[in-house]
Amino acid sequence: MFEYLALFISGFFAWIVSTLGGGGGAFVLVPLVGFIVGAQAVAPVTTLATLMAGGGRVLVFRRDVQWSVVRWGLPGAVLGAIGGALVFASLKVEWLQIVVGLFLISMVVQHRFGARGRSWTPANWWFFPAHMLVGFVSGLVGAVGPVLNPLYLSAGLSRARLIGTKTAISLPMQITKLVSYVILGALSGELLWFGVAAGAGAVTSNWLARRLLRGMAERTFEGIVFAFMAISGAWMIWQQRQTIAVLWQ
Repeated sequence: MFEYLALFISGFFAWIVSTLGGGGGAFVLVPLVGFIVGAQAVAPVTTLATLMAGGGRVLVFRRDVQWSVVRWGLPGAVLGAIGGALVFASLKVEWLQIVVGLFLISMVVQHRFGARGRSWTPANWWFFPAHMLVGFVSGLVGAVGPVLNPLYLSAGLSRARLIGTKTAISLPMQITKLVSYVILGALSGELLWFGVAAGAGAVTSNWLARRLLRGMAERTFEGIVFAFMAISGAWMIWQQRQTIAVLWQ
């Protein structure tokens, strides 16, 4: 019983942070799931929780989804993820994860935690190659954090529109992953209910997070987004600390 309650609270907390930080709920949930129920449960439980949270988030933010961006971003994300999965087995991804982490931190430095105004406005078609690239890298390293947030902010999508649109693009990818786990038998029995518990907490958080977003100034939101990017980048680099340590031996 304790595990289910802890997972519910973890899912709730992770997706509050995810909504206010512009994404990256899995970054918060993964270590919590691993600590509560073990490393073997991380991937399937997190995927189910993310899918449930995404479904609830699309429902809550449905009026904020920028469908013109989804039409370009979704096909790119699908193609990129397929490509990443195809080459996953033959490529060392440790250094790629470090590069992504450094990129996240560099974007924070460039934008000075959101203090700079938008210098350009990308067209909607930019989201096709951007999501294709990020989907490809995600297929290799598992997650890339809020790496596309600067593009969304530059396109004028902030707060609820950023959250709703990103979720609408990523949700089909989570469905694909979940189907794969079910077919492979990696999500059944107790693991299924663990995922439901974490997902229920995540779904519950969507309504509270939406209210918090509505009352938040846009500059404050951008500041939180870039701060979370810095944390995500540092976490990705920390995960590969042993790879980096090899250079000093």
